[in-house]
Amino acid sequence: MNAFPAHIDLKDRPALIIGGGAEALAKARLMLAAGARLTLIARKFAPETKAELQTRAYLLERQPVAADIEAAVLVFIADTPVEEARRWAEIARMAGVLLNVVDQPAFCDFTTPSIVDRGRVTVSISTAGAAPVLGKRLRADIEALLPPRLGALADFADRYRDTVKATNAPEARRSFWEAFFDGPIAAQVLAGDETGAHEAMLALINRPQSEQKIETNPGAVHIVGAGPGDPDLLTIKALRLLQRADVILYDRLVSDEILNLARRDADRYYVGKAKSNHAVPQEEIEARLIELAREGKMVVRLKGGDPFVFGRGGEELEALRNANIPVFVCPGVTAATGCAAAANMALTHRDHAQAVTFVTGHAKDEADPALDWSALAALKNTLVVYMGVTKAETISARLIEHGRGCETPVAIVENGTRENQKIVKGSLAELPRLIEVGGIKGPALLVIGEVAALADGETLIEIIGKERAAA
Repeated sequence: MNAFPAHIDLKDRPALIIGGGAEALAKARLMLAAGARLTLIARKFAPETKAELQTRAYLLERQPVAADIEAAVLVFIADTPVEEARRWAEIARMAGVLLNVVDQPAFCDFTTPSIVDRGRVTVSISTAGAAPVLGKRLRADIEALLPPRLGALADFADRYRDTVKATNAPEARRSFWEAFFDGPIAAQVLAGDETGAHEAMLALINRPQSEQKIETNPGAVHIVGAGPGDPDLLTIKALRLLQRADVILYDRLVSDEILNLARRDADRYYVGKAKSNHAVPQEEIEARLIELAREGKMVVRLKGGDPFVFGRGGEELEALRNANIPVFVCPGVTAATGCAAAANMALTHRDHAQAVTFVTGHAKDEADPALDWSALAALKNTLVVYMGVTKAETISARLIEHGRGCETPVAIVENGTRENQKIVKGSLAELPRLIEVGGIKGPALLVIGEVAALADGETLIEIIGKERAAA
């Protein structure tokens, strides 16, 4: 250990920054976040520094003096020539004041670490000034692992600390808190349900001590959106849940690249559905989720896109709640937004579409989709059809029959955001032919409306031309 790590309480205590440029502003933000009573001294302040700090700190445009340094708990020197910084560093050392000179580790009594800030919970990463970029990369990795509401969980625990101390014998307190942080009440706080968590906590601590037991392995289900396929579009929360899961039940649209991010020893069950091939019936999936949670497992139900957009997430949520299983939802980037971005196509555009409608082209028992074709044709805005490849001919015919123009632009995005992505585009009348000639098998999204003309991709003429050239 090259330096001793310590967290200093700066709340309402004087801190000084000598300098008025960008480096001084960066340090000022840290000091203000820590609650310091902050003064900045510089011959001249940069306009952005003055604009941001003039109501939050004392800004003195003058040369600093020794008394300024001696009055502070700690001092930063930034945006200052080396020789001048050396002089102020000597004064600070003589005064016994802790000093940091930005980018001059030889002059520093302490270095500023990379910080992961979760309120009451703070993680500091230091390379002792040797490799600041490495410290920032480590911070990014740790950020992805720590829930955003971790500080709220610490605040929650602090609120009940004295009560638990009063109602539990000394030898029982540690096990109480260990069970608490692994249990369902903590999960409620992290999920944002503090009202429910307080009710559960009050009910628990009001019981006799012999009954104050938190189930250490209560089991829970997280319904998680995996996004359209690109692992970089997975949310940080989804990644964190995948790395904590005991069991993962995943769909056909979940890519291998995303599954590879999961905890290595997690059990994995494929429960995907394809056209006319329901590998596992929906009722059986719901029963398995309930069974695994009751075994005390942390279960992730992983769905392509967003679980609440044509993903049956609502059905599973209802089934789990009816079975009194703790269940939480982690949204994902839905296929419509992911595929549109992959095709460089805006779903809404001030010049072309003021609204967007999502529908499914899939119906029970291979029937035609039961949609209000008149209403959809009359909208004249963007229409996005999920699972519409096999019914493309019907979709095209019905929309044209009910008034949508034959020349309305369409785009088809297959395996959007993935390495094998394919995009073809043309007119609404050409839709079935585009799918046939383009070799579209799915999963694919149909985008119908003026914005589709802006999409990347090949037209029918371009596809046929390439085929003839190859022949």
